[in-house]
Amino acid sequence: MRWSRQTWLAGILTLCFFPDALSQTDFPAFWNKFKSAVIAGDKATVAEMTKFPLSMPYGVKPVKNKEDLLRRYNEIFKGEANAAQCFGSGQPQKESARRYEIYCPFKQTPDDRENAPIRFIFEQAKSVWKFAGLDNINE
Repeated sequence: MRWSRQTWLAGILTLCFFPDALSQTDFPAFWNKFKSAVIAGDKATVAEMTKFPLSMPYGVKPVKNKEDLLRRYNEIFKGEANAAQCFGSGQPQKESARRYEIYCPFKQTPDDRENAPIRFIFEQAKSVWKFAGLDNINE
């Protein structure tokens, strides 16, 4: 009985001091929330889940902060690729322990998964996953 109380107390203390200990290190949980926010057009949630400055394709200015992301949301998620459509049917690939990427086709050819040059990059920093960059690998 005493052991289970100590274990229970240790678990509670861990969650109190590190409330994100379970959820933030889990990429699938992050991905489901981020994907749902993009599909729903929930710009505020997407901004909260983004690392700034957000890296952009060659020749495009980085996204400086949340306000900049809100202004440029359509450019990022509805520009060359339809992110909502892509995220709904695609799955990110693990590139390393701290990085995932999903490649999306051009919005004019949404079913062409063989030609999917638009890359959305997700990175883990300090045990928190964030949307970290957008790239066109053809440029």
